Amino acid sequence: MDDIPQIPEREITPPEVYYNRRSWMRAGLTAGSVLATASLYRWFNPDVKVEVPPTVKAPLSLQKPLESEAELLARGWRVNEPSTAEHRILGYNNFYEFTTSKYDVADAAADFKTDGWKVIVDGLVNKPGTFTIDELHVISRPQERVYRMRCVEAWSMVIPWAGLPLAHLLEAVEPTSDAKYVAFETLFDPSRMPGQHSAVLDWPYVEGLRLDEAMHPLTLLATGLYRKPMPPQDGAPVRLVIPWKYGFKGIKSIVRIKLVADQPPTSWNQYASNQYGFYANVNPDVDHPRWSQATEQRIGELGRRNTLFLNGYEEQVAGLYSGMDLRENF
Repeated sequence: MDDIPQIPEREITPPEVYYNRRSWMRAGLTAGSVLATASLYRWFNPDVKVEVPPTVKAPLSLQKPLESEAELLARGWRVNEPSTAEHRILGYNNFYEFTTSKYDVADAAADFKTDGWKVIVDGLVNKPGTFTIDELHVISRPQERVYRMRCVEAWSMVIPWAGLPLAHLLEAVEPTSDAKYVAFETLFDPSRMPGQHSAVLDWPYVEGLRLDEAMHPLTLLATGLYRKPMPPQDGAPVRLVIPWKYGFKGIKSIVRIKLVADQPPTSWNQYASNQYGFYANVNPDVDHPRWSQATEQRIGELGRRNTLFLNGYEEQVAGLYSGMDLRENF
């Protein structure tokens, strides 16, 4: 056990401690009570195998990329890094609607049914509509995008998502000139999502983007990963993926998308605005108030790696923030 590198406590604290601040304060814990040990390393590098439920084993019909591999890399649609193993993606993630335990979320969400799922798209649009997942795939046949995913908790993955550019859906509903932001909402149904009985957040989970961020070619409505339909624990049947932002912006199990004139509320920003910003752009120079964002633990790897500005997508998206101080607008 001694040959396993330790993760410095100053950089990562177990998420169950620092994310559930209310329980943390009630319990009277202090930062010094959590030690970075080999067990903490295993926390970030789980070996638990999670089988894909039979209902999601059928492969998605993906659009064949028209670009060369070099063009895909230049666009940011691929990264020149190995994908994280599928069992690690399925077995380790946050979905508080089911449980705050990363290891238990797959079991907690295993029976979550999404038959007949519909997404309402309304607000400041000329053509509001309600779409099934199949209808979303008619608007745009799923594309595979291999993106880095950086969690605000300082761990990361590389995930082969499948889905449609959000811009394609927004173009179909025709935003009005008054639309400046896009608001998203997760299903609220505590009978199906037992974690919503807890007070860890105000439910339903909500998120938002500026309209130009939502229309960016990298912003994806993901309906699958590893060329299979989205598993329940990862946000079935449809979730948001914005690869240059921290993972909590990637709202899961979306039921409504609304175009609005003013900046919408977002769940973690409402919970603690000094810790979780509306923009939440990955920035190694802007630390979380309680840990460094300079480095990250890539799930499945030994050691740590430096975090990239905008998660490595600076060339593609930096222009969205021209003139903004990203230290103040985090």
